[in-house]
Amino acid sequence: MTPTGARPLTIHEMSRRSGFSEATLRYYERIGLLGAVERDRANGHRRYGPATADRVEALACLRSSGMTVEGLRRYVRLLARGDEAAGDLRQLFADQAGELAAEIDRLRVRHEYLTLKAQLWDARSRRDRETEADVVARVEKTARAF
Repeated sequence: MTPTGARPLTIHEMSRRSGFSEATLRYYERIGLLGAVERDRANGHRRYGPATADRVEALACLRSSGMTVEGLRRYVRLLARGDEAAGDLRQLFADQAGELAAEIDRLRVRHEYLTLKAQLWDARSRRDRETEADVVARVEKTARAF
């Protein structure tokens, strides 16, 4: 048991909880993103205590927002500096938020394109040439936004 009373998680449990594969967890440990991961004395299997589990969950959130592994490395390095890195951490998160906003914009364009294509095929199936022509023009305009 850990000091807080929570049972450490196995790699399988940590994988399910974080969404990272077991191979990714091993890789992140190997490149230093997780710090030292406890091992079971009896069999040597990894055991993720609360602090490490919290770190994995933070990394999972950042990774799912599109942050690169290099960005994760920077995050971990900055965290180690504590409060003196507050400005750098703020900038890291602001930059990532900007990247995510740009990706959302790209996804909106793709969504619009797919929606219009569905409308196009609907108009064709109904033999509605007027609506089809209108939708074709909108599809072409949206496709240029890619």
